[in-house]
Amino acid sequence: MSSVYQGPGQNSQFPQGPNYPVDPMAAGPAPAPVAKEKNTIGLVALVCAVIGFIFACVPGALIIGWILLPIAFILSLVGLFARGKKKGMALAALILSIVGTLVGFIVFFTVIGNAVDESFNAEPTIAPADPANQLSDQPASDADKNNDAAGGAGDSRENPLPLGTAISGSDWTATVNSVDLDATEAVIAANPFNDAPGEGQKYILADVTLTYTGDDPQGSTPWASIDYVTIDGTTISSTDNIAVAPNQLDTLTTLYGGGSVSGNIPLLVPADTADQGVLAVEPDMFTKKKFVAVK
Repeated sequence: MSSVYQGPGQNSQFPQGPNYPVDPMAAGPAPAPVAKEKNTIGLVALVCAVIGFIFACVPGALIIGWILLPIAFILSLVGLFARGKKKGMALAALILSIVGTLVGFIVFFTVIGNAVDESFNAEPTIAPADPANQLSDQPASDADKNNDAAGGAGDSRENPLPLGTAISGSDWTATVNSVDLDATEAVIAANPFNDAPGEGQKYILADVTLTYTGDDPQGSTPWASIDYVTIDGTTISSTDNIAVAPNQLDTLTTLYGGGSVSGNIPLLVPADTADQGVLAVEPDMFTKKKFVAVK
């Protein structure tokens, strides 16, 4: 029986040679795992993402956030694909840059929406034409309390401004001088083609003065809107009916600084509650409406 030579470090149970397996006991220790290096790019991306996210939430500093967040996004991708580098900070930077961008868009559109809303709903200036024509005979302190409770004079239908109040926007001033609450005969007589009132309706006439206070050397045409709001909250516009009023207000004329035009606006309203409604007055398209009493 042949024997197998046992050299140093060899086990007799595992014959050695090119046709025999290697003795596992003779193999050296397993190599230690290589520690991943610090991801500097991921760290820079995370810092940019954090700072960009903060600025993206500040309306006045959105542009800084929009500069830093894309940079953080790109660097985070580079950090994620770097071999032998830790991925944690790069992944956090990627997520934060995406979320920050979404937040930035939300803040941006919110700011734009508020700016547009303010532009088209600027608070008008109120100037009573006749100081004696006040909202009530109460002492000033009591009247102020009532105005505050109703949200300010003219801001609600429950607390309308008196007739003769000048309502001014940026370029135009509108004043409702008076309202004729029984003008059906006058309107019908003004033009035979005017629509006759339906059952339960009648015409009223709002005598209005529009003044151009702008400084455009080319002048401007009136943009005022005068509507009637019924007691139940329904808006009635002068364009809802076809009628030419006596001394019709000319809204097509061109006025220059300080120029004004006066005339009547016909409105077809419920006959039984005509004196219980109010007028909704907007001196121009960019100014918040104010409510004016009809009597």
